[in-house]
Amino acid sequence: MSSVSNCPPVYNKSHITYICENCNKGVSVNEANYLKECAIIRLPNNKEYPVRILKPTIGPDIILDVREFHSSYGIMLYDPGYTSTASCCSAITYVNGEEGICMYRGYKVVDLINSGYDYQEVCYLLLYGELPQASMLIAFQKQIEEQILIHEKLRHIYDGFITGAHPMSILGSVTAAMASLHDNPLDNSDWEERELAIIRILAKMPTMVAWAYKNSIGEPLIYPRGDLSYTDNFLHMMFTTTKPYVSDPMKTKILDTFFIIHADHEQNASTSTVRTVGSSRTNPYTCISAGIAALWGRAHGGANEAVIHMLREIGCKENINKFVADVKSRKKRLMGFGHRIYKNYDPRAKVMRSLCLEWFERVGKKDILLELALELEEVALNDDYFLERRLYPNVDYYSGILLRAIGIPEYMFTCIFALGRCVGWLAHWKELVQDSHTRICRPRQLYLGNVERNVSENDRSLLRRRSRARSLEEPFHIFQAREAKKTQLIQPTDYEFDVWGDI
Repeated sequence: MSSVSNCPPVYNKSHITYICENCNKGVSVNEANYLKECAIIRLPNNKEYPVRILKPTIGPDIILDVREFHSSYGIMLYDPGYTSTASCCSAITYVNGEEGICMYRGYKVVDLINSGYDYQEVCYLLLYGELPQASMLIAFQKQIEEQILIHEKLRHIYDGFITGAHPMSILGSVTAAMASLHDNPLDNSDWEERELAIIRILAKMPTMVAWAYKNSIGEPLIYPRGDLSYTDNFLHMMFTTTKPYVSDPMKTKILDTFFIIHADHEQNASTSTVRTVGSSRTNPYTCISAGIAALWGRAHGGANEAVIHMLREIGCKENINKFVADVKSRKKRLMGFGHRIYKNYDPRAKVMRSLCLEWFERVGKKDILLELALELEEVALNDDYFLERRLYPNVDYYSGILLRAIGIPEYMFTCIFALGRCVGWLAHWKELVQDSHTRICRPRQLYLGNVERNVSENDRSLLRRRSRARSLEEPFHIFQAREAKKTQLIQPTDYEFDVWGDI
């Protein structure tokens, strides 16, 4: 795949401040990415099919290009969950699960954190491919500051949610509603409109998340301040009450690090959702809202909250051995261990663990959940059962403990995740729309339903009874069940999904 140019972004004195026209292109496959050799696939019918081989910059030695398999040979591949499928080309993030490596634009995430880069600098890196020079960072921060306020019409949307509504439902709804106020319709082919939309979403997301929290607890919404950093501004809007929020450098560091670690992670479920929705060429607000919806799923964004619940259930160190035994007998689940990609210690988990220890050492008090987590980790990592299965702590194992320690309530964990991940979604959306080779996502399927069949007289009779049931304003499944007892022509399983199902 083509690499990102090393030329720095060029300062532009118009309202978009840092675009390099030479780099404003997507990442796609070209002839230089193919090996001269082809792979040969031989099927049971003894027919052979040549497949071209792609070579990434780093990663697997062989990637088979099967894009034309169906159109050329009438052959499809079955890969539920896309566990062996590269759905796109990307130059943003590289993850090597075997070695425990995560890199943004070629830089190890851990190195960026240890070198003192903050979240906004990492945002710039993800969006534009290079770490910012001082003048570029100032321009970037100024652009975000200019877009930080939320339209008052959006503010009133929060009033429509009941007190106690889950913040993720609020966040997804308000993000989607931005499309009705900004650039509707937005021309994705216009790079100025594109960049402005990216900055607008990135600038307003902290406010939208903080307001979702304030609405959930029935407190007044706090407006952003232009004199605070990105992360401090978010904390100000979250925790200002009758007294101004006083910034705590350690809390800022913890949350900033959390944002950096969660900023992107290649083609996960929510990022792939953003790309799939974006492939239809809809606006970025809708795409980000879709990403938020995917992240809300408990299999994706809710793992750190599940870790907290697990540790509470364990209760004390004396119960750890019994809990581990229950895990091995499949009576319990060990949350925060294991990862779809990482088969080694997640490098992000090491950072979270270190920050946990630093925070509680600083405040000078013990935390029972942290002590349980440390003890449970030691027991698990000295047990062949977990080592043989390559189950190590992932980023969620300590991150929930850390967020809880700085005052973030558990039901806000996924919103905080979304806030940090937003820039990754935007970077992937940008890369997608800049690639002229992008096609709308349209997966195939393995059909296991009925073969072709004809409509019978009994089927037509069923339709007439359905019409009669609706004329009587009676739910059809109740009417049909009663009729089935009379005629014995149909059974409930025949219509369970047919009547009210989505077509």
